[in-house]
Amino acid sequence: MNPYQSLPSRSFWRSAVAEPEMLAIGEVWTPKFGLAPDDAVLTAGSCFARHLGPALLDEGMNWREAELPPPGLTEAERRARHYGAFSFRTGAIYTAATLRQWLSWALTDDPGPDEVWRDGDRFFDPYRPSVEPDGYASAETTLAARRSTLTAIRGAVAEAGCLIFTLGLTEAWRDVATGTVHPVCPGTVRGTFDAGRHVFHNFTVAEVHRDLAAAVALLRAANPRLRVLLTVSPVPLTATATGAHALSATTYSKSVLRAAAGQLAQELDHVDYFPSYELISGFPFRGAFFAPNLRDVTPAGVAFVMRHFFDALERQRGESGPTHRPTTAADRRADATDSADGGDLYCDDAVLDHYRAG
Repeated sequence: MNPYQSLPSRSFWRSAVAEPEMLAIGEVWTPKFGLAPDDAVLTAGSCFARHLGPALLDEGMNWREAELPPPGLTEAERRARHYGAFSFRTGAIYTAATLRQWLSWALTDDPGPDEVWRDGDRFFDPYRPSVEPDGYASAETTLAARRSTLTAIRGAVAEAGCLIFTLGLTEAWRDVATGTVHPVCPGTVRGTFDAGRHVFHNFTVAEVHRDLAAAVALLRAANPRLRVLLTVSPVPLTATATGAHALSATTYSKSVLRAAAGQLAQELDHVDYFPSYELISGFPFRGAFFAPNLRDVTPAGVAFVMRHFFDALERQRGESGPTHRPTTAADRRADATDSADGGDLYCDDAVLDHYRAG
């Protein structure tokens, strides 16, 4: 006898992945903890995370949008101002460091820098430069809007049962004057790049793990019942500032994020990892879930990921979930403004494609 003789079929590559009848990759995830339909769920992270909220709502789950749009906005106006994309109007949060930063501002006495960027007669928040596309009328209203978001984060975290956070990048731009991390390189979406102030940094596994652990600690201090489900976005880097090939840089970034998330999930009972990255990027699927630009995930890919997510939760509850879930209306809405060149409305880093040579 040896330990491998008692392992289930999902533990072996041939029976779990390679056999034709197993390509659905059943039981790819065994949840650590359940999510009841009435558990308040928050979502944040990279632009891929914007698919999760509508899918959770379609399934009858209690997804919380902590900042609701004012009355009178059209659907296009709501989308342009990032309502309905994530639980908070922070814009995309690509790195663990940025998540830690937002939570620190919301859950401690540090409100963050009072700097704003001016463009003509309009003002913009450096830490969410695309959330209000037309900007604000003054620096005061810009900072007041950020404070409203911090208040929304604080209130939602206090009542939530779970935060689903999707890691996207390891590359970031640090501001040495304020000690903060920007969501995207200044001078791209908004602002002016200052080579003496804005410094490139590519996070390591140890640094991502440190920032994730600190973020989880902030969340649990505010709400000891809250659990965290980590995922990694399958969306490749639009561009890399490392000087490396974009393919190698993407492999580094996703490997680091996956390793750090997996390590924290092994260490903490209240942290789990869901393999959305593997379900889209795994080579058994031969890139079938990517759009022709090999970057955007198709609605079918989103539906495939969410099917495995909900089926796993149903198995845990002792229910028998459907073997096939159709693409939902939320999936189609989420992709309605994606363009073939990666110009996703919610992806700040998609603007980097406009700076490529040629």
